[in-house]
Amino acid sequence: MIFTGEKKPVLLAADDDALSRLLLQRIFSGKATLLCVDSGGSVLECLSKASSIDLILLDYHMPDMSGIDILRRIRTDARHANIPVVILTGDIDAGLEAEGFAAGATDFIRKPFIPTVVLQRVERVLRYEYLQKNLEEEVRHQTALAEQHLAESRLLFRQMVLALAKAIDAKDAYTRGHSERVADLAALLAECAGEDLNVQQKLYFMGLLHDIGKIGIPLGIINKTDRLTEAEYTTIKTHTTIGYEILQSIHVFEDLAVGAWCHHERFDGNGYPRGLKGEAIPRLARILAVADAYDAMTSERSYRAPLDGERVRKELLNGRGRQFDPLVVDHIFELIDGNKLQSLGKRNFV
Repeated sequence: MIFTGEKKPVLLAADDDALSRLLLQRIFSGKATLLCVDSGGSVLECLSKASSIDLILLDYHMPDMSGIDILRRIRTDARHANIPVVILTGDIDAGLEAEGFAAGATDFIRKPFIPTVVLQRVERVLRYEYLQKNLEEEVRHQTALAEQHLAESRLLFRQMVLALAKAIDAKDAYTRGHSERVADLAALLAECAGEDLNVQQKLYFMGLLHDIGKIGIPLGIINKTDRLTEAEYTTIKTHTTIGYEILQSIHVFEDLAVGAWCHHERFDGNGYPRGLKGEAIPRLARILAVADAYDAMTSERSYRAPLDGERVRKELLNGRGRQFDPLVVDHIFELIDGNKLQSLGKRNFV
């Protein structure tokens, strides 16, 4: 109950009738700290000095200004605008009630006072205010907790994805760091294409997990140093569908599965696993395909040394419109010619 707690509410009562003030003092004796004044001007003066007022009891008829006029003055002051105000009056009618509520009154109490009614009405208003304040505080608290938990969940997700990418690359002694480099370049290509940070981050995670299907490919095939047989090549191509099957259950991030599934599709329709062509290939997968191919060409592999810059440019040009989306190739040339690939690895999405 409001009046039985350790901290007593502070009430400000304004009434020019001494008998009414005395009665209010008796009603709230021991239950609240009651400040009594006898004019509207005194109400405003008291509010300017008091550190905390929980509720105002305001007589409608006072000599210097009406209770409604005082109420309007209170509501225009941001410091006191939210203090509940209960109007005290002996001649309440529908018009006065409407005027009072329009001015910001919280409730009305009829004179002459009935002590139990006064206590119940004031307690009801104070309880509502208490619950409202505590509800707002609880909402802020729970929101902060939810945001903290979301941030922690996102961090855990990112760290797990990065750890998984390292595990994937560890299967191939010649491609350590491949997934991270592809992820970073794909995000940079998205930035070059004018995509926002959200899309860049999506591509980063797609890049980290684009080769997850290699978990299901035998090490002997992945690390083979001479030419693959047709059967071995068919096996290694299945890493796209294996990756899709692994990632498709992550419904909150469907693009993860798309990246694994479609990064070996070709713009001319001669890729795998589905032979998608042109814009039928998901756009983010088309960006990922260029990033994947660029890193493959510029990295040491079991069967060859890294290609030099001139050879890489030639391969990209030859693949423009055939293996790769022409616009994405243009973007990577923009990055190469602007020496912007030096920024790879300097942004932290994890």
